[in-house]
Amino acid sequence: MAIIDDTYCEAFEGLCCQLLITAQDAEFLNRAANAFTALPSTVFGDAEGGIVRWLSEKETIDGRLGAIVQLWVTGTSKKATAKFYTQLGRRMRQGILVVPTTAVFNYYPYKSETKFDIMNNVGHCGDGYEEIMIKFERKMISIPLMMGYDFLIEKELTYAKGIMGGNFYLFCDSVNSAIKIGREAVRIIDEIDNVCPTFDVCSAGSKVETNFPEIGPSTNHSYCPTLKNKIPSEEFKVPEGVHSIPEIVFNALDLVTIKSTMKEVIDGIINMDGLIKISAGNYGGKLGKYKIFLRELRV
Repeated sequence: MAIIDDTYCEAFEGLCCQLLITAQDAEFLNRAANAFTALPSTVFGDAEGGIVRWLSEKETIDGRLGAIVQLWVTGTSKKATAKFYTQLGRRMRQGILVVPTTAVFNYYPYKSETKFDIMNNVGHCGDGYEEIMIKFERKMISIPLMMGYDFLIEKELTYAKGIMGGNFYLFCDSVNSAIKIGREAVRIIDEIDNVCPTFDVCSAGSKVETNFPEIGPSTNHSYCPTLKNKIPSEEFKVPEGVHSIPEIVFNALDLVTIKSTMKEVIDGIINMDGLIKISAGNYGGKLGKYKIFLRELRV
């Protein structure tokens, strides 16, 4: 059984919308879902996305294959909200609308008074020929396209505060073990509602400080196994026998879901061969106000 480190995951607030994308077939759906959520976060503070779950035809609003996706932006200020609206429209226009047969529905599960009207940043792609109609008992914008059908998107999309930055550092005895264990952690997250992994199995855990701020967070050198004997010993934090440390990062609509997700992942991987220690990234309280202590999750 792996050791659970006596540390905490440091999480923080952001804004989130949760959507349902549908399409005629799996190829178009995969393309749209991955395009919308691609490049989870080019630099810290940009919008980031993830896939929550894939749905069958029997589970969606319009009876076609679907994917539940989330988009996030760091912070909850007016400036963050404006950035969110811009990023949401850009990803919608370039990632989903251009993929044949797609449609988009609001899929936020909780009641919220905050909504984006999508007409100005997506609807007007119809160049004035767009229409508002009631379909599937929802107010939809219908945008005519050259393919010979209309792109449908729900006119109002809910957004609200959520929790970003749930994470694990998984100390493993080899790269192969890390891949296997990391994938199992992501698989567990994929089975949980209202949470999305934003980097899948991530090879490059970052840190707050960097020598190159123009490119955003850089490698967390203290946890890079290949830097043994190359950096001062007091900075090197990789224990003996550890040769790979993937990071798993995820966001959820609320703190309860973040905590329950962390517990399920710990319970699901703790006995896997090759896992030496489960830890988490934190920044001494500099990043976020939520401290989720790993050992308390097992009580």
